[in-house]
Amino acid sequence: MEAKSEVIQRLEAKADRAFPHVHAARDLSAQTLGRLRELLQGQDPEDASIVVFGSFARGEYTAGSDIDWTLLVDGRADRDHFEKAVAITRILDEARFQPPSPFGVFDNVSFSHPLLHLIGGHDDTNRNTTQRILLLLESIAIGESEAHERVTDLVLHRYVSDDRGLLFSKRSKFVTRVLLNDIIRYWRTITVDFVNKQGFKGGWALRNVKLRMSRKLLFASGMLVCFSLELFGKGEFRRGEGSVDAARVVRFLRERLRLSPLEQMCEVLLRPSISAETTQKVIGSYDAFMAIVSDEDKRRHLSNLPFDAFDQDALWKEATNLTYTFQDGLDQVFFLEDPEIAGLVRQFGVF
Repeated sequence: MEAKSEVIQRLEAKADRAFPHVHAARDLSAQTLGRLRELLQGQDPEDASIVVFGSFARGEYTAGSDIDWTLLVDGRADRDHFEKAVAITRILDEARFQPPSPFGVFDNVSFSHPLLHLIGGHDDTNRNTTQRILLLLESIAIGESEAHERVTDLVLHRYVSDDRGLLFSKRSKFVTRVLLNDIIRYWRTITVDFVNKQGFKGGWALRNVKLRMSRKLLFASGMLVCFSLELFGKGEFRRGEGSVDAARVVRFLRERLRLSPLEQMCEVLLRPSISAETTQKVIGSYDAFMAIVSDEDKRRHLSNLPFDAFDQDALWKEATNLTYTFQDGLDQVFFLEDPEIAGLVRQFGVF
């Protein structure tokens, strides 16, 4: 994770404005990554990786953020895995890192088998789907990365090798439809799950704003990854007799996924078809959102806001207005200003 992002800096030039809160969060994320690697050095077993998710992995870590992590095991079960997970929990607690959210989908130990082999079907639960998509879209290995890299590549190979429309159709566009369908399923799942979480005391306002900003950006960036073969890689994947080189597709997708969700969006916003006004709407509103979640008092205020007080609360109205501006910018990107993206959304994102 690099603190400075060349693509974000280029977008600042296009928008003719700075995004200081985005940069501050990336700086803190990079600093915290260094600290975590020092604290957890030697704690990952040979067949596992300590993997972090959430705002930290997206480069959007703030002082109030928690650390969502798991020990991702790509091997046989071993008592050492549990002992290492206990040790990692203790180290993070002693270092006073915010504990993971109680609504998180990862346990302290996760295994690769269901992520890889239970794609679709009755045994692919909401939890398993969410874990798999988050592994692809927002995860970083803290120490030893071999297990994390291997599982990510294998999951991508499953999505690509099962996608006959991608591999064998000579007329279709290069879009990873199986992966796209799973990302859409993930997005619909978390929006419905949010309704269920409203029944829990506290935190609804902050969760609502995050759903409409950072979670929505994650979904949008996932769609852009699936469209990236068409948008950024035309002509790179054909081999003899019109067939598609699956291994090359996986390598291309893997490199795209090394970008953060915000960087994925910035690359698309740099397209000539996207106006500077739309750029400011999308990233400007996101920068203002980062300012709110970076402010401990404002974050606490939204976390504690009673449900029956939302229509009188100034901060809630401010945050909600940002979500409307953000959505308006996304509408311009995905439906109005760029004909190529709009065509892909109509063809693959709806029906």
